[in-house]
Amino acid sequence: MTIVSTPLAAPLRRIDPPGWPRSQRYSHAVAGTGTFVFISGQNAADHTGMVTSIGLAAQARQALRNIRAVILEAGGGPQHIAQMTWYVLDIDHCRARLHELDVIYREIMGSHCPAMALVEVSGLVDPDAIVEISATAILPPGPPGRQADP
Repeated sequence: MTIVSTPLAAPLRRIDPPGWPRSQRYSHAVAGTGTFVFISGQNAADHTGMVTSIGLAAQARQALRNIRAVILEAGGGPQHIAQMTWYVLDIDHCRARLHELDVIYREIMGSHCPAMALVEVSGLVDPDAIVEISATAILPPGPPGRQADP
C-alpha cells in the first residue's frame, strides 16, 4: 500500500557558477538534503521486461517513463532527481537528435534540469537496448509518500 502525503518542498538547489552559461538541458551541479534514492540503469523495457521499441526516441521515452515510475514509487517526483547519466551506443546519433530528446524529456520529466552526463558505451546488458539511463534523487525530509505530479 502506498501512502499519499502532501507535496514536500523541493529539496534541490541548482548550482551554476557566476559567468557560466546556464543550460536549459542540465544543471552544472545540484545540491540537496534528504533521503537519497539510487535508480539503477533503466532501458526501454516495458511491463513484460522486454525492450519492444525501436529507435532512440522511442527507447529514451520508455526509459524515462521507467525512471519516473521508480521515483514516484519511492515517494518523490521528477523534481527530486539530482543527477542522471545517459548511456548510449552511438553518441553522434544522439547529438543529432538532442532537440527531439529535449522534447521527450520535458514531456515525461517536466522542466526540472538535474546534473546530467551523456556517455557513449560499446554495449548494454540487453542487446536490444540502445539507451540506458540511471539517476539519483534526493527526497526532502518528511513523511514518505507518493508525490503528486509537478
